[in-house]
Amino acid sequence: MKMNKEVKLAIAPIAWTNDDLPELGKENTFEQCVSEMALAGYSGSEIGNKYPRDPDQLKSALKLRNLKICNAWFSTYLTTEPLEKTVDRFIKKCEFLTKVGAKVIGVAEQGHSIQGMMDLPVLNNKPQFTDQEWTRLTEGLNELGRLAGKQGMALTYHHHMGTGVQSLEEIDRLMENTDPELVALLFDSGHAYFAGIDPEVLLKKYVERIKHVHLKDIRGSVLEQVKEEKMSFLQAVKAGVFTVPGDGVIDFDAIFKVLAENDYK
Repeated sequence: MKMNKEVKLAIAPIAWTNDDLPELGKENTFEQCVSEMALAGYSGSEIGNKYPRDPDQLKSALKLRNLKICNAWFSTYLTTEPLEKTVDRFIKKCEFLTKVGAKVIGVAEQGHSIQGMMDLPVLNNKPQFTDQEWTRLTEGLNELGRLAGKQGMALTYHHHMGTGVQSLEEIDRLMENTDPELVALLFDSGHAYFAGIDPEVLLKKYVERIKHVHLKDIRGSVLEQVKEEKMSFLQAVKAGVFTVPGDGVIDFDAIFKVLAENDYK
């Protein structure tokens, strides 16, 4: 199995500091984070809350370690706020990412999201969008995709636990109602499995629209505990439901095979 040479392997700073749970890794500095990324042999990184907000300062720190920024998280509220509010923030984020050399922005709709709520069981209380909210979401994403394209960036949608785009049916609806030229998919193996989706099935279905990949594994025994104890998303994270590829239950050989066969870049 031979992977396309244009595929670069980066690591997210969440392995050093968790932005949703700042107490996890609070002692780790930005400098330690990016230095250890470089020492481990990674090509790049996503952006975390401890990263410098000045693009020149960030680029300087990364250049020293031969790292690049590949992507950054962006929260949309298209189902609950006027489009204009999201557009203003989105344009600023794209401008920043363009300055630091990123080509991808990872969008996740946070309207009605419960992913940041400590006490709501994530598998029992996820939001359900109304038809009107779905229209606002998909039309809004198309507009954001147009804006990203103007800056030479790709908008990738991150399906995520605790949000209105979590299940396979919801991912299908999002993909069917957005323009493939404007909205790509961010495939996340861990969030897929957590949501009860076979990651390989999801990958094969949308491989032509996937422009960014998150490789997370799941500890099966912890996922069972999450179900039995009705844990929230944050409680599940603290319990260790996510882990590194090869330490959990997901078949990554199958995932890499699909990516390689489809010339993923």
